[in-house]
Amino acid sequence: MGRAKVATSKKHATSRSSSAAELLVEIGSEELPFDFIAPALASLKEHTERMLAESRLSYRHVHTVGTPRRLVFVVNGLTAHQTATVKETMGPSKAVAFDQTGQPTKAAIGFASGQGVAVEDLQLRQTQKGEYLFAVKREEGQPARDVLTKLVPQIIAKLSFSKSMKWNEAGIRFARPVRWLLALFGGAVLPIEIAGIKAGHNTYGHRILGGGKAVVVHDYSSYVSTLKRVGVIVDQDKRRTLIHEELTQVSQKAGVHLNADDALLEQATYSTEWPVPIVGSFRPEYLSVPSEILITSMKEHQGFFSVRDKKSGALAAHFIAVANNEVKDMSLIRQGNERVLAARLADARFFYDEDRKTALADRATKLSGVVFHQKLGTMAQKQERMTKLAGLLAQQLGMSRESVEICSRAASLCKADLLSGIVGEFPELQGVMGGYYAQHDGEPITVSHAIMDHYKPRAMEGDLPRSLEGQVVSMADRIDTIAAFFHVGMVPTGSEDPFALRRHATAIVRIVVEGGLRLDLGQAIEQARTIVGEGGFKAAAGSDVQQERLVEFLFERVRYYGRVKHGLRDDVMDAVLVVADHRRFDVQDQLAKMRALQGLTIRQEFDQLIIGFKRAHRLVEKEQWDRGPVDPTTFEDAAETELHRQNGLCRKDFEEHMRQGEYQKALDALVRVKPAIDAFFAGVMVNADDPTVRDNRLSLLKDVDETFMSFADFSRIVVQGS
Repeated sequence: MGRAKVATSKKHATSRSSSAAELLVEIGSEELPFDFIAPALASLKEHTERMLAESRLSYRHVHTVGTPRRLVFVVNGLTAHQTATVKETMGPSKAVAFDQTGQPTKAAIGFASGQGVAVEDLQLRQTQKGEYLFAVKREEGQPARDVLTKLVPQIIAKLSFSKSMKWNEAGIRFARPVRWLLALFGGAVLPIEIAGIKAGHNTYGHRILGGGKAVVVHDYSSYVSTLKRVGVIVDQDKRRTLIHEELTQVSQKAGVHLNADDALLEQATYSTEWPVPIVGSFRPEYLSVPSEILITSMKEHQGFFSVRDKKSGALAAHFIAVANNEVKDMSLIRQGNERVLAARLADARFFYDEDRKTALADRATKLSGVVFHQKLGTMAQKQERMTKLAGLLAQQLGMSRESVEICSRAASLCKADLLSGIVGEFPELQGVMGGYYAQHDGEPITVSHAIMDHYKPRAMEGDLPRSLEGQVVSMADRIDTIAAFFHVGMVPTGSEDPFALRRHATAIVRIVVEGGLRLDLGQAIEQARTIVGEGGFKAAAGSDVQQERLVEFLFERVRYYGRVKHGLRDDVMDAVLVVADHRRFDVQDQLAKMRALQGLTIRQEFDQLIIGFKRAHRLVEKEQWDRGPVDPTTFEDAAETELHRQNGLCRKDFEEHMRQGEYQKALDALVRVKPAIDAFFAGVMVNADDPTVRDNRLSLLKDVDETFMSFADFSRIVVQGS
């Protein structure tokens, strides 16, 4: 089989570039779920750009817009013709293609026939393998209209949704039934058909404001302006901006402060075509229910924005709904929203009152019926592990006996609210409700706060637990989770992390660093592993190296944190972490070393220092040198004596600064060795003929290497600009 090579004819492409048109395609449907729309628009843009390129149709820009009733893509500056191509296909070799008299053989004739060219048009070319026949064919570009007639249905067919349906005999799947199709190229209807629906130049406005009548459009400009007249703001970015502005205005007018919520703003944007914010209210007695319940109920059940009193900051008995309609008497819509919300809040208050009839400690005893993971037992077992680990972490941090008991108590109760009615209704309130219920049960406020905060931070930029006790319980929860999943061999791989272990590890690093905690995480991990092992769970193969793997996993999150939060270089972080003790390490300490080392790398003398160190390091590494102490009586050159003396003096200062955590000063001590290292390599031959002298020089370099390596592996540092 011949190998085809496609080359674009630039000359032909240029001749066609002056003729460009606009492609406008709208898929009209029944109301789409709001969270389907943004992914669908992104997919439309991606598929359109890729498939146009594959079809050799050039364009300036692809733009997508959408509402609950329409998905739209617009292509500007679309060429009127495909780009022409030259297709070159290699055939048989000259020896096979021609006989001894130079006449074409059956192989050449068959190749020409298969390529649709005459034998005499075949070209003989020299290749790396010898002379071969080539068939060269120029394919003129088809009119874009002909290409798009086939291509647009394929682009639409590429759309997929988390849930799809078949709604007519055509059997095509879509998120909701398709009701109309608009397709215009250069202002003329593109003759395509989807699910038995033929494209036209008609679209439909807002289901109510548009009156149900079709309207004719000619291009994207008239499409946008015409839809606006019939109650549709088709561009989601403009709707989002409009909603944000009007939310601010109605809040100010009502004398309240809006609880900004980006997720709710997105929901309102993709749930409406003609957004109209409305301020409503609910009975003030519902404010006796924790504000988190009210806010979550308004958001999750109704998509309403909550508001706060401007003076007190407390939740106000009002809400803002974003309606998808505008009528003369908007009070009718407001009253309808108020009635629906009243029922939701009544349910929430019922759950809250019922939950408080059972003490949190009593619920905790029933966690044995809640599975944490099939390989790791129940939530009761996890909570028991957390309780032990929280106490050990608190002791390691030097907390008072009372604080240790608070940490243990909070850990023993923090998962009990999983069995409450409110958390069953709103899982995102787990922890928060446990804190309220603990307070209701008479637990100390420190226990309540620790329970309430133990899921924090919930994101990279999320708030940390407000108290040290809360930070301890949060870390105990996360360290146990990581240790438990590593124990049974369920370790994140590549982009796969179904149990969010990377997020847990990042949270641990944040709590330790931003909480200013001096915690030996190596010891904490070892303690967590021991506790998990005592639970009788079957360990995965390779558990003997689990500490190393688990610490490396945490180190990776330290690298991520250092890169994002402190702008630390990867080579600097690797240099420090590669020599860190996997059994005993303090993240605060490691980051302090990294910052000091990165500061040294920008100093003028660093480049020469690192060259000398790397040379010494390579020599002892190549020889794998670990034999005997340095013998000063064997020195033959003054440079050996000076290096030995300077290394000893600097090491004394270096070790004292290291004990004090004065890492910049420790590095300054290392810098003082530079002249002696330079002089040594300038005047001394390490591989001396006398083996005793050679061995002693290697031992001297080993001493220097060990001094540097006790801080970091400097050989990993990349000299900037090299």
